[in-house]
Amino acid sequence: MSTIEVSDLHKSFGDLEVLRGIDFRVEPTEVVCVIGPSGSGKSTLLRCINLLEQPTSGTIRVGDVEVTDPDVDIDAVRRRIGMVFQAFNLFPHLTVLRNLTIAQQRVLRRSKKDADRVARDNLARVGLAEKETSYPAQLSGGQQQRVAIARALSMGPDLMLFDEPTSALDPELVGDVLAVMRKLAGEGMTMLVVTHEMSFAREVADRVVFMDDGVIVEEGDPAQVIGNPRHERTRTFLRRVLDPASADVSETVTKRVEGA
Repeated sequence: MSTIEVSDLHKSFGDLEVLRGIDFRVEPTEVVCVIGPSGSGKSTLLRCINLLEQPTSGTIRVGDVEVTDPDVDIDAVRRRIGMVFQAFNLFPHLTVLRNLTIAQQRVLRRSKKDADRVARDNLARVGLAEKETSYPAQLSGGQQQRVAIARALSMGPDLMLFDEPTSALDPELVGDVLAVMRKLAGEGMTMLVVTHEMSFAREVADRVVFMDDGVIVEEGDPAQVIGNPRHERTRTFLRRVLDPASADVSETVTKRVEGA
């Protein structure tokens, strides 16, 4: 089990500074949900943790390894970190089972027998044991996302990163994916989750982080951040998310945080 530690993290794309000095930790077995408006830097933060994006400055540690060290073996680090994206990214020409075994065999050098066993265990874990011979096109979006979770779990990660895993799903399919994530949290998996699902954040997260304009505006217990936020920017965001019909059009979602 690994701690994530982020210190003074900055990320720029040309003249656009997307992350402006991020500091936070995720402890082993902790579930942390990151919320905030589009463009606030949430997904970029996740992608920096396993160097899918190269930080401009700052440090990131996963367990005892500094991910931002120029000499780091990033492939070894990524084997410890499972990541689930908005898109499912399954190989359409491979069966569900083969989608789960190909990286095990090529990266972890597992035998076919061992890879098949691990894959079947994880398909059962996400409630899709009967789908191993299906192809992605034969599955619903929610089922494909659960396959993507099972694929990540099959690599034996210490922690999981979720980048808005339900945003591409029809509303009626969201619950199945969230149920799997709740189960993982209950099993003690360390999880960092970017999400707009406030009910999941409220019920499952140990801590909620609200980001806007590349900074952390506030963080704390879900009951406090979601139920009784201290900052007006957080209150504005939650008002829009929880009760969209009541939003005032004069409110600016991308308003810069005062003093940030």
